Amino acid sequence: MLVIPAIDLKDGQCVRLKQGRMDDSTTYGDDPVAMAERWVAAGARRLHLVDLNGAFEGKPVNGDAVTAIARRYPELPIQIGGGIRSAETIEHYLAAGVSHVIIGTKAVKEPDFVGEMCRAFPGHVIVGLDAHDGYVATDGWAEVSEVKAVDLAKRFADDGVSSIVYTDIARDGMLNGVNVEATAALARDGGLPVIASGGVTNLDDLRALVAAQEPGILGAITGRAIYENTLDLAEGQRLCDELAANGS
Repeated sequence: MLVIPAIDLKDGQCVRLKQGRMDDSTTYGDDPVAMAERWVAAGARRLHLVDLNGAFEGKPVNGDAVTAIARRYPELPIQIGGGIRSAETIEHYLAAGVSHVIIGTKAVKEPDFVGEMCRAFPGHVIVGLDAHDGYVATDGWAEVSEVKAVDLAKRFADDGVSSIVYTDIARDGMLNGVNVEATAALARDGGLPVIASGGVTNLDDLRALVAAQEPGILGAITGRAIYENTLDLAEGQRLCDELAANGS
């Protein structure tokens, strides 16, 4: 299981939000490339980037920072979410060297778009499902739909989506633990590999995800925990590797 550091971009800076609220952010740096270098040096095998402004505006806002990171690390898998709602945006990011694009709001509002993009860009599309009490939220988490995350995942399983990034909004940025049960259930019932997000706080959360014995859990995204030192990225990845080697 991969431990994936998150770099959330707002107005060109690296920040973290609490429960997706743009007015409740903490700034951790003003150089996104330097932040990427920090996590790569710590052993990151993939980066999770989010254009927070883009998520609210519906189009890329911090695209230059994303491109700069991708060009700095051309061999490193990078996934980007936030404001990806057109084929042109996807094409731009992939041409810049990004490995995967994450379709969130548009996947909920226009699910046929996901299938179209999977056919146009096979192997490069991830769907981001951000949920509150199991129901998917959209528009930067400003709106909660009546669609269950597991039902939407099942719909995308046949479209060629590579994986699901599943975020429990209630836990995101709060340092109060990952929702292991919901993550494992989605990996088991949704028909797609899942990357856990929201609430990954310490080594115990990583142990719990691995202990869920759900092979569909590919990785865990962590943000505030690694910025506030409740989780050491290198130590976390070593733990996951050891547990995998021991069959735990």
